[in-house]
Amino acid sequence: MYSLRWAPIWLAMFVTTGLANSSKAMAGVVLITTEEAKLPEPKELASSRAITRGPRIDLSDLESDTLHSPIHFKLIFRAFGGASIDLNTLTVTYLRGPGVDLTPRIRPFVKPTGIDIPDAEVPPGNHAIRVDLRDSQGRPVTTNFIVTVTPN
Repeated sequence: MYSLRWAPIWLAMFVTTGLANSSKAMAGVVLITTEEAKLPEPKELASSRAITRGPRIDLSDLESDTLHSPIHFKLIFRAFGGASIDLNTLTVTYLRGPGVDLTPRIRPFVKPTGIDIPDAEVPPGNHAIRVDLRDSQGRPVTTNFIVTVTPN
């Protein structure tokens, strides 16, 4: 009888815990936190726009005017001349006052063909991101871009 009296309380705690964990599982991957977005913006952005035989990084819909969080963060890597992408050289940096290394956050979503995060959480605002990469022959590429996220 003693255990039956506490059953509704245990059931309520079990359901509450389950709902809390399921909502966390449904949340997107936090790519940029609101605290990081409040850091000072960079003064200027440098980019490598020279013609090169090195790899190329293509943006996939990240420069759209109507992005709402969570965004589909997708980059496509292309290597040329028989080379392959060297994923060990990949760094992704959020360009703020002190740069924020996003590489550990995106690492589970990296493949030789690119980065694909279907539900990246990014606060509203303009976010400058730099991606550095080399191919198997050591040829580098640096791509800078701005992701503009509008409030929902």
